[in-house]
Amino acid sequence: MAVKIRLTRMGDKKSPFYRVIVADSRAPRDGKFIDIIGTYNPLTDPATINIDNEKATKWLKNGATPTDTARQILVKSGVIEKKSK
Repeated sequence: MAVKIRLTRMGDKKSPFYRVIVADSRAPRDGKFIDIIGTYNPLTDPATINIDNEKATKWLKNGATPTDTARQILVKSGVIEKKSK
């Protein structure tokens, strides 16, 4: 079973916010998940990011791989260090 850290969409039509979740990679986007590690609201200026750093670090150490968008959010919140090119 491959575990991913990704976003699931919440909120009303045209006013989305997202939960940052840990889920089986085979589960649908808004379907079953294992754990909620935070939220992301792109509509505020600047975007609001609330991540439980302890949970996120635990899941990353256990082998969960973040999607591209989830990785950017984790970098902004300081859970993952930005890679220098």
